Amino acid sequence: MTAASTTLRGVLVAFVGYAVFAFSDASIKALHGTIPSFQIAFTGAVLSLSALPFIKGPGDSWLDIFATTNRPLWMVRFAAGATGSIASIIAFTKLPMAEAFCLLFLLPSVVTILSVIFLKEDVRWQRWAAVIVGFVGVLVVLRPGFRELSIGHLAATIGAVSAGVAIVILRALGPAEKRLSLYGASLLGTLIVSGVLMLSEIVVPSPQQWVFLAGYGLLGAAGNVMLMTAARLAPATLVATPQYSQMIWAIGFGYLFFNDHVDLPMALGIVLIICSGLLTLIRERKRHVPLPAAVASGDAQSPLATTPAEGDAQTPAR
Repeated sequence: MTAASTTLRGVLVAFVGYAVFAFSDASIKALHGTIPSFQIAFTGAVLSLSALPFIKGPGDSWLDIFATTNRPLWMVRFAAGATGSIASIIAFTKLPMAEAFCLLFLLPSVVTILSVIFLKEDVRWQRWAAVIVGFVGVLVVLRPGFRELSIGHLAATIGAVSAGVAIVILRALGPAEKRLSLYGASLLGTLIVSGVLMLSEIVVPSPQQWVFLAGYGLLGAAGNVMLMTAARLAPATLVATPQYSQMIWAIGFGYLFFNDHVDLPMALGIVLIICSGLLTLIRERKRHVPLPAAVASGDAQSPLATTPAEGDAQTPAR
């Protein structure tokens, strides 16, 4: 198989992976808030354990889930994983899907800002321009002062910031940190934090609700595995670009199943936010710093999926 065909396979797998994530997020929306967000997060984390065999490397031990080269940063990722998962679930519960995606798609801009503050990265005017375009897009979508903002908007913003923190930590730890440890930090954070918080209110799901809960957790795990496969076949920046196809799924799901509508200002804001993200990806590619790909998944694990693990090939297989 040629390098070009292998890369094409990787990009196609990425498209499918992002579609699977969109179905996972739609499963949250389909619950219509009938299950507490903490309980959804806990159930999704339990089902996400099914991805562990695909993440575990040949020389890894299961205890590597708890191992790390930097415990303080591991604990911050633990907290960011829990916060991001819960906040994203609240956002998809409270907001139209397209609107939730708009705010969560701020992730590239958040990563740029945090990288300057904590990693002391040299960010030039092109990336700052992308950040400004992204925030202008958000202002166009939200129209503060002209419409009422809700807890869903706050949750989506917190979700984007939390995912940004997780990515910056991932970069700070470097390739020596095992993927199983990185995955374990966020997964354990969500399991423990949401598990404790859900004790105050537990709802026994109906059979139909179990289907949606299973869809959220299992499809999220499947999406991660697909993105890991895609990242082995194609460069990370090419795997990252199809993430914006999630917006098409969000608009389609919203219109067909949730009675959501996209007006002209929101459409303009969506275009600006996507342009911002694509500009950031182009700059990351030129600097050879791959931006983790999926930015809008409730399980908060997808950014890890396109990050090369220690020993992974850096070029597509031929």
